[in-house]
Amino acid sequence: MKKTPKSLRLHIGIFGRTNVGKSSFLNMAAGQDVAITSPVAGTTTDVVEKPMELMPIGPVVFLDTAGLDDRSVLSEARMKKTRKIFDRADVIVLLTEADNWGSYEGQVLEEAVKRQTPFITVINKIDLKAPTAEFINKIKEKAERVICCSSVDWPNRDKYVNALKKEVLDVCPDEFLNPPPLIADLLPAGGLAVMIVPIDLQAPKGRLILPQVQTIRDALDNDAATLVVKEREYGHLLRKLKEPPDIVVCDSQVVLKMVADTPKEVKCTTFSILFSRYKGDLIEAAKGAAAINSLKPKDKILIAEACSHHAIEDDIGRVKIPRWLRQYIGGDIQIDVYSGRDYPENLQEYKLVIHCGGCMITRREMLFRIEKSKEAGVAITNYGVAVSVLQGVVHRTLSPFPAALDAFNRAEERFKKGL
Repeated sequence: MKKTPKSLRLHIGIFGRTNVGKSSFLNMAAGQDVAITSPVAGTTTDVVEKPMELMPIGPVVFLDTAGLDDRSVLSEARMKKTRKIFDRADVIVLLTEADNWGSYEGQVLEEAVKRQTPFITVINKIDLKAPTAEFINKIKEKAERVICCSSVDWPNRDKYVNALKKEVLDVCPDEFLNPPPLIADLLPAGGLAVMIVPIDLQAPKGRLILPQVQTIRDALDNDAATLVVKEREYGHLLRKLKEPPDIVVCDSQVVLKMVADTPKEVKCTTFSILFSRYKGDLIEAAKGAAAINSLKPKDKILIAEACSHHAIEDDIGRVKIPRWLRQYIGGDIQIDVYSGRDYPENLQEYKLVIHCGGCMITRREMLFRIEKSKEAGVAITNYGVAVSVLQGVVHRTLSPFPAALDAFNRAEERFKKGL
């Protein structure tokens, strides 16, 4: 579990005023000096990330933020990064002190309520001042879960950390305790999945990329078998099989060849489409993909990549999808590309958002991005569904997901009618 990617960990955001003891609390939770602590206000100048194991929950990452009341020269830049943590956090932990609850604390609670993010209040520094029963009850009226601790009282560390574990376990989102399947529900026990994995310049040497590895593991965990093959050898492999596979999954870049080579009675889809369901909302992605048929020259499109890799000459998001879009609509369009944690505030300017599979961000962050697009009235889809539309095979790649295919067909009809 020490090698679990950050995107698969429970993200716990630590918020509070300057010098409330956020970094000391992180150090206590981690059991080591992770963050620099000092009585000087504004010591934490950037978000400190600490991946660790918080058993019995499992892999987590703590996000220690700058103080909410930071008034230093760089405070606005720091606050901008702190506010972005609200989008990432699966659980919000707010540190305060005895008898100290004001507008800053209220703002954090308001953001948590708005996002429906589980919220835990930690009254810190009880070694200096113990909170009154009246203050504790006042907080419980606003937010149910309250812990009292002293983050410098290491002899009692186990008591405080165990209290934190209990509260986190109680509010831990279901997807971390019972994650949705990637492919297991599409395969019978003892079934076979063929996975077509192109080996291009972006494929890390000696390794497969994360979505491919996760899909293979999900099949194996559910007593199914996998065959991994490159696109050039796929047709030859099929001819060698005595029985057809239960499902075929490919990289979106070779979806046209995969569909052409796969017998019609065999289910097929792409890794990106699987991740659209696993990390986001496949129904919304299917609805959003139908908007491609309503695009016109000069429309503005957002390409969103969760990772920040170095783009190669024929990059799927920056080169291939833009090229296929221009060919599909028969004219030029304006395309903006945002990568990593960057995500624009001006979503209403775009006609469509095309997002990657999201393997490098949490499900909560992907769902939040989908909600932001819906609030702005902008259609959002994902690479795999969009490429399938552009290649004319979307009805085939969505066929394993009847509800998503129905959503696409209904949305397509609405767009045709101009609704």
